[in-house]
Amino acid sequence: MLEIRRASERGHANIGWLNSWHTFSFGRYYDKNQVGFSDLLVINDDTVLPGQGFSTHGHRDMEIFSYVLEGALEHKDSMGTGSVIRPGDVQMMSAGTGITHSEYNHSKVDPVHFLQIWIVPDREGVTPRYQQKNFADDEKRGCLRLIISPDGADGSLSVYQDARVWAGLFDGDQRTQQDLAPDRHAYLHVAHGEITVNGNRLVAGDGARIRNEQRISFEQGNKAEVLLFDLRPNEVPEM
Repeated sequence: MLEIRRASERGHANIGWLNSWHTFSFGRYYDKNQVGFSDLLVINDDTVLPGQGFSTHGHRDMEIFSYVLEGALEHKDSMGTGSVIRPGDVQMMSAGTGITHSEYNHSKVDPVHFLQIWIVPDREGVTPRYQQKNFADDEKRGCLRLIISPDGADGSLSVYQDARVWAGLFDGDQRTQQDLAPDRHAYLHVAHGEITVNGNRLVAGDGARIRNEQRISFEQGNKAEVLLFDLRPNEVPEM
């Protein structure tokens, strides 16, 4: 079963330099029916104006990854990491015992559009760590490429949780299927374009909780970019 949530149903905050859409409850937006899904706690769809961004702030005991769709995101943190994240890059940060970091639009001319995603870890108090890797479009075109996993399988980034994330690009007659174990849930987020998933037409910003499905099919994409999360079957993250 796919429980679809349309893009327009998400929480929204526009504070001038930041235009943000919240798939799940976040900040001042709260919906008791949208408090994460399994260990997936946050999907924020953020657009930041040129030269603007999030000043230094802290995190603790959270797995946080950024996925840039357009533009360039500049990152600096208390581990001494400094990097610029562009489309195709995936940045994973394990906050563990505590980190501070800042995120700014690297460009003084163009906006940056990215997803920031939080996953609740399966342990607390780990040493903070930072990972970043580029996954080329060719690796994701017409298929799902594993980008995050518990054990770093197939060159993916590692996460402290029993969760896996795939990214895919679909256009025209490109199609694929993903099998899901009987005891697993999944969450789908459409980042760009539009695509048909198990017979349902979804567009950018749409998401779907997926339960009791053995196979997820992707077809009829129109410049579509998707993220698929394979998750434990617990319904609400424990905080």
